[in-house]
Amino acid sequence: MAGHTAPATGSSSPDQGGAASILRLRVTSLAELRDSVRSGLPFSALVALTKQLEISPQQFTAVFGIPPRTVARRKEARHLNPQESDRLYRVARAVSQAVEALASIEKTRVWLKTPNRALGREIPLDLLDTEIGARQVEEVLLRLNYGIFS
Repeated sequence: MAGHTAPATGSSSPDQGGAASILRLRVTSLAELRDSVRSGLPFSALVALTKQLEISPQQFTAVFGIPPRTVARRKEARHLNPQESDRLYRVARAVSQAVEALASIEKTRVWLKTPNRALGREIPLDLLDTEIGARQVEEVLLRLNYGIFS
């Protein structure tokens, strides 16, 4: 069942080690990944991302306005709802793009948590709570990836 995606153990990610890999999901196609997001990702994907970013689940959820009681319920149920899963995937996609542009998870952690001039001195991680903010972050990362000063 798509909503019960197992943690990834290898590079079976359809996005070549991208967001699905960061979330530790084992999916074999983008359609399966999409169905997993629609069904609700496992809570372990949230834990995997927060470990990659070296932030607590509470810090992550504070950025996205998810109440602590909801987090506790999701942890107990072991699944996120589709909207939370979509947000989580959006962040993982940006993290994946940042790792590609900056060449390391360590540099990515710093970059995501530091105010950025190209983003109006906003902290990139804080902008990932909306699709338009994520697009802005991804645009800056794309420029960095192509060597355009940002």
